[in-house]
Amino acid sequence: MSSITPVANAALFNKGSNWLADTMTAIKNSNNAGGLMGMLSAAAAGNDGSVNTFLNNSAATANAFATISQSSVTNSSALIAQMASQNLQTQNAQKLQDAMNALSATQNMVPKKNTLDPIIYFADGSTIDTNSNIMTQADGTQYDVTTGTKYVDPASIIQMANGAYLDTKNNILTMSDGTKIDTVTGLKVSQLSKTV
Repeated sequence: MSSITPVANAALFNKGSNWLADTMTAIKNSNNAGGLMGMLSAAAAGNDGSVNTFLNNSAATANAFATISQSSVTNSSALIAQMASQNLQTQNAQKLQDAMNALSATQNMVPKKNTLDPIIYFADGSTIDTNSNIMTQADGTQYDVTTGTKYVDPASIIQMANGAYLDTKNNILTMSDGTKIDTVTGLKVSQLSKTV
């Protein structure tokens, strides 16, 4: 008498795939074969089976392969062109950086100092301080040579809240409306020039 070994765990059958469904799927897939066999079966199925139909289907498939091949060549060419362009841009960027570094090195070789004399003396007694760009006339009046305005040392200026300021070096109070008053005499500066 032969003995049948009982299955120790019946749950193993439930965990596996459904063999009947898998078999049906395999049968359906074998009817839809790909590749050369699929092409041959597609040429024979539903067609008149003539050589002319087979050749027409083969020509259509060959055209599809040619299109795929041409697309591959086009895409490869575009990729190679893009890579070449990126390499060229990288090389140009490196050349530009090298040129900038060389220019920076040459600029550091030039001393950054005033090449004029520190003080230029004129025949009428006036001078120009080339370091501070201040022209001092013989009477002591100073002008900023870059703007042409009268120069007053900022250390000698006291700003008032109403916009007026006091020049402590010359004792001149300039009001916010532009009126200048001599703080020693109390007279307007324009009156002094008329009386003198």
